[in-house]
Amino acid sequence: MATAFERVQLARHPERPYSVDIFNSVFSEMIEIHGDRRFADDPAMVAGFARLDDREVCVIGQQKGRDINERRHRNFAMSKPEGYRKALRVMRLAEKFGRPIITFVDTPGAYPGIDAEERGQAEAIAFNLREMASIRVPIIVVVIGEGGSGGALAIGIGDRVYMLENAVYSVITPEGCAAILWKDAGRAPDAAEGLKLTASDLIKLGVIDEVIPEPEPWRIPEDEDKAALKAYNSIADSLKAKLKADLDRLTKLSPDKLLDARYDKFRKMGQWV
Repeated sequence: MATAFERVQLARHPERPYSVDIFNSVFSEMIEIHGDRRFADDPAMVAGFARLDDREVCVIGQQKGRDINERRHRNFAMSKPEGYRKALRVMRLAEKFGRPIITFVDTPGAYPGIDAEERGQAEAIAFNLREMASIRVPIIVVVIGEGGSGGALAIGIGDRVYMLENAVYSVITPEGCAAILWKDAGRAPDAAEGLKLTASDLIKLGVIDEVIPEPEPWRIPEDEDKAALKAYNSIADSLKAKLKADLDRLTKLSPDKLLDARYDKFRKMGQWV
């Protein structure tokens, strides 16, 4: 069994499926929507509408990029305020037209640059948290890689929260935590154990609802392309089946019952019994 820090390294593996890979393998007929209608478009956040077989859905995901040029273009999946505002704009359209929302979390965190702070980074994240809690259509959240701090939470409020088996979800990176606690980023493995950031830890704590199994090709050095493709297909099949089953159930609930259950779900987190 992998240690917590090994899971962190797997979550960061450059050949893992990213949001756009899942859009292409699980959904069809995607139409991407750009811009927040206030400042700019943010390539770190990809959003639009697609089909899950015969169901029309809204899809939103953070995208890291495969090579150095795309990573720079996508800002390593670290969104600026306009990315979160774009996501909320698309969610509001989904609510207007009665489309379920599916978000894919994969970011080390929100972009901490001066320009992002000047444009209201914290406000954009906080506003999304409040608004997602009251959106009157089903929301499913899938943590597919790194779920880092407020950058992940800004698209992380939903009726169901899944994690891929080797994904992580935490308030801070292990390196950042170790640097703060021990002034030594080299103790990241110790911090990873203490943060309880793996899927198996978080399902026990009630933070997530479901773990999506995945094969482990990321350790195989030979023929890595084939291994990665096999993993994509396996993950896509498992995820698609789970999404369809839960959307069938959630869409039968009235908006009021949906919101009550969502509120109760997040209020229970962190309760001490």
